[in-house]
Amino acid sequence: MPKTQTPIIPHTPTFAKVAAPHEWNKEAICVFVATGFFLDTDTFWCDELVIPPATDYELGDHHFLSRHHSWFQWHYTPRNISFEEALEEFTELFESILDRQVKDEKVILPLSGGLDSRTQAAGLAFLGKNVSSYSYEFKEGYPETKIAQKIAAVCEFPFQKFTIQKGYLWDCIEELANINGCYSEFTHPRQMAIAEYYKEMGSIFSLGHWGDVLFDRGAPEGILPEDALALIKKKVVKKGGMELAEKLWQAWGLPGRFETYFEDRLQTLWNGIAIENVSAKMRAFKSLYWAPRWTSTNLAIFEEKRPVTLPYYSNEMCQFICTIPEAYLADRKLQIAYLKKRNPSLARITWEAKKPFHLYNFHKHKTLSHVPYRIVNKLQREVKKMTGNSYIQRNWELQFLGKENAEKLAQYLFSESLTTLVPKNITEEFYQKFKAADAVYYSHPVSMLLTLALKTQQNGAH
Repeated sequence: MPKTQTPIIPHTPTFAKVAAPHEWNKEAICVFVATGFFLDTDTFWCDELVIPPATDYELGDHHFLSRHHSWFQWHYTPRNISFEEALEEFTELFESILDRQVKDEKVILPLSGGLDSRTQAAGLAFLGKNVSSYSYEFKEGYPETKIAQKIAAVCEFPFQKFTIQKGYLWDCIEELANINGCYSEFTHPRQMAIAEYYKEMGSIFSLGHWGDVLFDRGAPEGILPEDALALIKKKVVKKGGMELAEKLWQAWGLPGRFETYFEDRLQTLWNGIAIENVSAKMRAFKSLYWAPRWTSTNLAIFEEKRPVTLPYYSNEMCQFICTIPEAYLADRKLQIAYLKKRNPSLARITWEAKKPFHLYNFHKHKTLSHVPYRIVNKLQREVKKMTGNSYIQRNWELQFLGKENAEKLAQYLFSESLTTLVPKNITEEFYQKFKAADAVYYSHPVSMLLTLALKTQQNGAH
């Protein structure tokens, strides 16, 4: 029997069969519509699961899971080292991972205004790698490519700017459903809109996913253990998601209430992590149950075009994080210090999350120094509203709003395939709430119904 293992943070799911009826896993689907991702090892089916992270396993006949055990447990074992020593270790580790992952390939580097891809840019430039960079923004949205372009210029990387157009989803939605298996709602992966350009950009991706979780506080300072469950729920449950999940739970005749089931699942998973420090424990929880089932899902879009590398996902980086004092990880301290050390010019470019400040003065973000910027920014937004040209802020606005988008959306939502799983009256109720009550609040439930429509269509085709 073949024996293998999953990494600490898997970037692709490994599916296995178990002894159970081949039926919709309706409890799991309720979690999916509430949060946008499947929890733990759940899939759409009762007789299928995803192999957990950091697991040695064997698959028997017909892909049945025969035996498995964990080879790594998240822990918090901080070493007695100085911040300077931690920075030196991070620098050596990070750059060695980058060097080993990309080798002599031409690197495709997505850039944003944050710190993760900027840190990669600094490392790749220092190592002298051949890099092609890009960024994208919404049509009629905030000009978010400006910061990325400045980062590319400092590193002397070629840079391409893309604009995500209205309604792009409908031309590629069925291809996207095949790529990600409908394990993510379709309005998030903007990269699908420009996927055709990837092959000409380079030969391998270097992606910055999960750096913001590993290199920051896992939980707000001072949070008590008894408040962790409420914080997890607040982070993972999407607007309108709990409402749709409860409706489906009742329609499917499942016992009790969905919220009780959901809270019990979360509490069990939380209790299974043997870490006392709440911040470190929350980081471990996210890395076990959020990264593999949410963040990783749409990496398949990149991988469909070129191989992907993820320096923050590497086993060595996760193991390193477990030994670093929380005080050094909090507030992005290590990444900020690395950027100042390796490329001060990059550190002087605006940090998107702390606009208009950069890494040398971002502490002014919550002071009176920030007031003039906030006033001007608000006035600009109000002027755009008055002229009927508000910024597009969310991907679903490009896909769901407007006559042509509405026609495409309704075509899928009211297809016969979806009625095999979701009662038509529930679809109608949430679609009408989206149109007439609160589009922002009900965009997530509508997006999840759209995702289920594609999944039931796939199921019918098979």
